[in-house]
Amino acid sequence: MDLRKEWKPILWVLGAFVCCFFLPVGTPRFDGAVGEALHLVKWYAREHVLLCLAPAFFIAGAIGVFVSQASVMKYLGARANRVLAYGVASVSGAILAVCSCTVLPLFAGIYRMGAGLGPATAFLYAGPAINVLAIVLTARVLGLEMGVARAVGAIGFSVVIGLLMHWVFRKEERGKSDAQMAMPEPAVVRPLWQSIVYFGAMVAVLVFANWAAPTGEGGFAHAVYAVKWPLTVAGSVLLGVALAAWFGMTWRRVLLAAVPPVVVAVFACLLPAEPARVWSLWVASHAPVLTFAAGVAGLSVAAATSKGEANQWMETSWGFAKQILPLLLIGVLIAGASLGRPGHEGLVPSEWISGAVGGNSLRANLFASVVGALMYFATLTEVPIVGGLIANGMGKGPALALLLAGPALSLPSMLVILSVMGTKKTVVFISLVVVMATIMGMVYGGLAS
Repeated sequence: MDLRKEWKPILWVLGAFVCCFFLPVGTPRFDGAVGEALHLVKWYAREHVLLCLAPAFFIAGAIGVFVSQASVMKYLGARANRVLAYGVASVSGAILAVCSCTVLPLFAGIYRMGAGLGPATAFLYAGPAINVLAIVLTARVLGLEMGVARAVGAIGFSVVIGLLMHWVFRKEERGKSDAQMAMPEPAVVRPLWQSIVYFGAMVAVLVFANWAAPTGEGGFAHAVYAVKWPLTVAGSVLLGVALAAWFGMTWRRVLLAAVPPVVVAVFACLLPAEPARVWSLWVASHAPVLTFAAGVAGLSVAAATSKGEANQWMETSWGFAKQILPLLLIGVLIAGASLGRPGHEGLVPSEWISGAVGGNSLRANLFASVVGALMYFATLTEVPIVGGLIANGMGKGPALALLLAGPALSLPSMLVILSVMGTKKTVVFISLVVVMATIMGMVYGGLAS
């Protein structure tokens, strides 16, 4: 055996053996971290994969098939008007109100279709950060001052980060801009209003299916939450009509796609919820999610077995799912093992985090930004978490830094961004978010003290 050729495999084998030999199985910290990783990935699969990611994959696939590259470049391309491009990116994020993982398929879709790096990364940050519901909840729970600071910081961040990304990679963007100038204008396949109805239906399904329970009683958010599932059904029906009328799917396939969710919904409603039957209680309590899952399955089969644009739509959507979903689940496992869930311990003791974010020092703000960037926050959960940290001595500056970095980034999203943009762009984007959140935290902490 030639040791000069086999030294890498030998090191890998030895390294794996040493890790297995000294595996700290049986220690409370390690066993708890493994449990937290599994708990978090189970929760993520139940709460986010079906309701958040599945609609996002369909939207991303639709962008790749039904939106012309010229349209993306007109509003978000390297040569687009900057005010228009960054305005569209920021407003889109505010309307969607999604988490850092849900925005990834949409970001990948517009970036691959020719969107400029600056507008695309502005959209990537704005999607989870400029969340109107989260900003309102921040103002109600953490105070109007913190809510305004978060809104101003998030809106400004999306534009500044996009502009800085464009400037850092300006040579590459200039080459993309020159290449886009030579592209011919594609023929218009269908009226714009038909595409608006089609995408609007999918966005409605994404937004209403994930509408979180509001705090308190009354108000617009509470009224919408009371009818979130009927609104989701209305969006689904509108999507089916659009597919059959304008996008090449036959009415028969659309009706067949509607059969599974209708059957599941009727079965769940007629099933007697007897305490002795644990499974019937579980079905009754999970009826909306099971119906939604049946609808996703029915639509997937109908589109996959169709011809033409509908088949291309499903193929593109599945391509995004294959690329993104495994990385997200791996990232969630790592994040759960490292930092645990809210109120539970991972490998990193929570008292380390609480003790490092007091005051308004550079170290405290930077630490809050880095921890926020690594942790996974579901939409709106960052507010009560920060509230608990403030109650335990967290400074106002680090609190804002965590609110600005946390929702926009997470360890799972970093892995996906890396696969879409490459190492250099991903490192620059993460660094900009962390550095700017740290600076904003220090400024706000100094003003608030």
